[in-house]
Amino acid sequence: MPLALLALAIGAFGIGTTEFVMMGLLPDVADDLGISVPSAGHLVSAYALGVVIGAPLLAALTARMPRRRVLIGLMVLFVAGNALSAFAPGYDSLLAARFLSGLPHGAFFGVGAVVATTLVAPERKARSVSLMFLGLTVANIAGVPAATLVGQHLGWRATFLGVSVIGVAAIASLAALIPYDREAPAPTTGLRGELKALRSLPVWLALGTTVAGFGALFSAYSYVTPMLTDSAGYAETSVTLLLALFGVGATIGNLVGGRLADHSLRRTLFGGMTSLAAVLALFPVMMSAQWSAALAVTLLGVAAFITGSPLQLMVMEKASAGPSLASSANQAAFNLANAGGAWIGGLTLAAGFGVTSPAVAGAALAVLGLGVAAAAYAVDLRRGPRHHGHERLVATHMPQQAEAVRH
Repeated sequence: MPLALLALAIGAFGIGTTEFVMMGLLPDVADDLGISVPSAGHLVSAYALGVVIGAPLLAALTARMPRRRVLIGLMVLFVAGNALSAFAPGYDSLLAARFLSGLPHGAFFGVGAVVATTLVAPERKARSVSLMFLGLTVANIAGVPAATLVGQHLGWRATFLGVSVIGVAAIASLAALIPYDREAPAPTTGLRGELKALRSLPVWLALGTTVAGFGALFSAYSYVTPMLTDSAGYAETSVTLLLALFGVGATIGNLVGGRLADHSLRRTLFGGMTSLAAVLALFPVMMSAQWSAALAVTLLGVAAFITGSPLQLMVMEKASAGPSLASSANQAAFNLANAGGAWIGGLTLAAGFGVTSPAVAGAALAVLGLGVAAAAYAVDLRRGPRHHGHERLVATHMPQQAEAVRH
């Protein structure tokens, strides 16, 4: 695999670290700024809002720019947001800095996924996307725990300074390893072409699959700590290690999903969603003992992230005339799934259905995702054989893009 994918993975590692580390630092931030923990929780929401707004907006604004320059510019914005977070004098300024930090998130993954597929042979596209996402999953294993420890011992501001350093390393790697664009974007890949591609029904069905599928994950994962402590009987001090197991599972699922999707995107997607529904449906039983609870958390990461690369590639395929905006919109869909899944899981707890009920709700969302994916497949069948597999992405404009970036 090209070294340029390492540069993308470094950027993904930094983004994944800053996205999730705030959850572990909320008490420290709240104490330092003199606010309540629920108020500090809005800092998580501010970042997510930045992702949802920034993903399509920045992708649209940069549609005619060389993608190498776009990636570097997005990472510069990421460094600025985290540096401002480190030096924020108060709550309001930190809230604004977290929003700024979230703006480049979706566009970086969206544009990065398009660039990743142009760096490799057609039969390795899904694997290239999964290697970029590897930075995100590894962040959950190493980046977030390490950054949390730094914040707890040196202060939360040191954490965001450290993340800024990671961002600077990503900028240097992108500048050194990502090839220059040889040709200007074709007219069809400008803003008008990107917006036209986004009006396609198959694109919206693919985005709907992402929302339902990852909504299933976050319905359970948002409340996995009380499941582990109240149902499985783990001590709170053990939860961090168990969440690292989720990261291990996500890393395995991401790599396996990328490899399988290069053989059959649709079967990998259906298989991953079915596995996710099954794991979540078994959660109430598996959370009754400690060993099976640890296994359940690991399997949740595997099943959920098997679908990551296939979903990203499917969105790009359906918007093949202008994939950058749709690819970035898929990252916005992921964050909508985060918020929506947590909300739905919370409703089951508020209704008194028990501590493991969010997982059952997640299983229902996974089944819904399967239904949306099946509807997308039915639309493809009706539109003809050329719309079935991700080979269509290769058969259109991607060879020219690949040749331009490789050389």
